[in-house]
Amino acid sequence: MAAQQPETKHYSDGRELVYQLEGHPKLSIAFPLGMQHVLAMFAGNLAPMMIVAAIAKLSAADTVVMIQAGMLISGLATFLQLYPIKIGRFQLGSGLPIVMGTSFAFVPTASAIAATGGISAVFGGAMIGAAVELLIGLFYKYLKRFFTPLVIGCTLITIGINLLSVGRDYFAGGAGAKDYGSWQNLMIAFTTFIFVICLQRFGRGVFKSAALLFGLVFGYIIAVFFGKVDFSTVANAGWFTVPMPLHFKPTFSMGAIVSFAAIYLTVSMETIGNTSGITIAAFDREATEKETSGSVLADAIGCVVAALFGALPNTAFGQNVGIVSMTKVINKFCIALGAGVLVICGFLPKLGALFSSIPSAVLGGALISVFAMIFINGIKMLAQAGFSERNVLVMGITFAMGLGLAGHADAIKGLPGALHFFFDDSIAATTFIGILVNILFPDEKKVKITA
Repeated sequence: MAAQQPETKHYSDGRELVYQLEGHPKLSIAFPLGMQHVLAMFAGNLAPMMIVAAIAKLSAADTVVMIQAGMLISGLATFLQLYPIKIGRFQLGSGLPIVMGTSFAFVPTASAIAATGGISAVFGGAMIGAAVELLIGLFYKYLKRFFTPLVIGCTLITIGINLLSVGRDYFAGGAGAKDYGSWQNLMIAFTTFIFVICLQRFGRGVFKSAALLFGLVFGYIIAVFFGKVDFSTVANAGWFTVPMPLHFKPTFSMGAIVSFAAIYLTVSMETIGNTSGITIAAFDREATEKETSGSVLADAIGCVVAALFGALPNTAFGQNVGIVSMTKVINKFCIALGAGVLVICGFLPKLGALFSSIPSAVLGGALISVFAMIFINGIKMLAQAGFSERNVLVMGITFAMGLGLAGHADAIKGLPGALHFFFDDSIAATTFIGILVNILFPDEKKVKITA
C-alpha cells in the first residue's frame, strides 16, 4: 500500500518537500527540523545508560564508552528505519520517519541484573533476549493476537512502578549516596522538576518538545552552584575516539536472558504502536504489515548491535512520533540529518563525559515525571481494554503473581530452580503471566465474533 502524501502548498525554495516522505529539501530548511528530533530525544536516550552505569558502579571512563555507544547506535538504528534493507521477502526497517533511542523500559531489569551480575550480564541478557523481538518481527502476522492492550497495560504499570522507585532514589541523590535525602539534593531535584513541568505545560515549539534536555541543563547549572558537579571526567576525556565492539565482554545467564526476553515483548508492542502512530498522523492510515514487521526487525537488530557495543537496547521513541504528529514534517532526509548528528556525537567522548557528570538529583528531578507517565500509559491501556469481569480477573491474577510475589527473593526461595528465575524479575513475571492468563481465560466476546 503506497503512502498517501498530505496535500501541500508549493514554495519557491522547495520547503513543501518537508511534508513529503521522499525528496531532499534545502539543508538550511532540513537541518533545524532534524535537530528538533535530536533535541527531543537526546536526554531520554542517554539517561537510562547513566542510571544503569551508576548502579553497576562503572568507572567514569566506562560510563563515557557506554554513552558514546548509545548515541552511535541510536543514529545507526534510525538510519535503518529510514532506509530499509531487504533480505528475501523480509525488510529490515519500516521506511518511515521513526527515531530510535534507548528505552527506559529496560532500566528496572537492567538495574537489578547489574546490581547482582554486573554490566556484563546485562549485555549478555540483552543480546540473547533480543531473539524474542526478532521472532516477533519475523512472525508478526501470527503472534500479534497474543499481545493485547490488557497484557501490555499490566506490564507498563509494573515497569512504571519499578521505575518510580529508581526515580525516587535519584531524586534523593542516588541510592547509597552519603548525602542521600539531603536538603541540597532535594532542592536541586525539586527545582529541576518544577522547571521541566513548567516547560511541558507552558512551553512552545522546541522548548516544549525538548523540555527534558533544557531541564537537565537548568538543573546542571543549579548543581554547579551547589558544588555537586565533578568536572574531572570531562577534563580527562579525549576529543575523538572510535567506539569498538565488545568493550564490555558479555556473560550469559538464563535468569538475565528470560528477564530481558519479557521486556522485549513489551518493547516490541511499543515499537508497533509508535509505527502505527506515525502512519496515522502522517498518512491517515494504519501501518501495513510490511512496515510494522520491518520496524520491529530493525529494532531487534539495533538492540543486538547496541549490546555488542556496550549500550542498552533501543526502541522507537514516542516523543518523536508526537513531533511528527504536531508538525506534519515526515521527510526522511530531515530525520536522517538528525540521525547523522547522533552518529557524530558517538565519536566525541567529551560530550559523553559532560553528560556522565550530571548529578543524580538532576536526573531524578528531570525524569521522575517521565517514569510516572509510563505508569499512567499502562492505566490508559487497561482502560482501553475495559474492566469487564473477565478482564478484572486477568488483571488480578497477573498483578498478584507479577507484582505481589515476583521480585521478592526471600518469598520465592523455596520454588524449584526451573521456576525461580521466572519469578526473579517482577516485570518478566507480569508479562509472561499476563500472556498465559489471557490465553487460559479467553475473551468470550472475541471468541464469538471470530468463530
